[in-house]
Amino acid sequence: MKRLLLTLVLGLVAVVGFAQLPAVKLKTMDGKVVSTDSLHNDGKPFVISFFATWCKPCNRELSAIAEEYADWQEETGMKVVAISIDQAQHINKVKPLVDANGWEYEILLDPNSDFRRALGIPLIPHVLIIDGEGKIVESRSGYTEGAESHIIEKIRELVAEKE
Repeated sequence: MKRLLLTLVLGLVAVVGFAQLPAVKLKTMDGKVVSTDSLHNDGKPFVISFFATWCKPCNRELSAIAEEYADWQEETGMKVVAISIDQAQHINKVKPLVDANGWEYEILLDPNSDFRRALGIPLIPHVLIIDGEGKIVESRSGYTEGAESHIIEKIRELVAEKE
């Protein structure tokens, strides 16, 4: 247990230590290549959520965010980039899951977990909150019901700081 806790703490320190996102090439669901260091939201905060089709807490978190997403976008201009870590042989399950849940997020595919590893993220679900300058300001693993409210609180805080 101590070893797991130490790993989580070191992973969190490693992730928050990044000033900017590392450059890793990922693909969109339609095959377009995107470099992660170019992810942005026109100067507004955004969220990166790592998930997998088989991860029930991941899917609950993204569904909970989806219920509030339109309101959050209207209020703050934030966006969510959901990154699937499903392996290549299971990548064909991502689009049906996204469509079935009506997730209107930008979806990227990380089938080899290159981006996740570059950030030192040990577990999913994992959420990063990125400020308008592209810096990681918060990082957390796991999901419990209601935890998504912390995301919008942090986004509101970041938006207020810019005003």
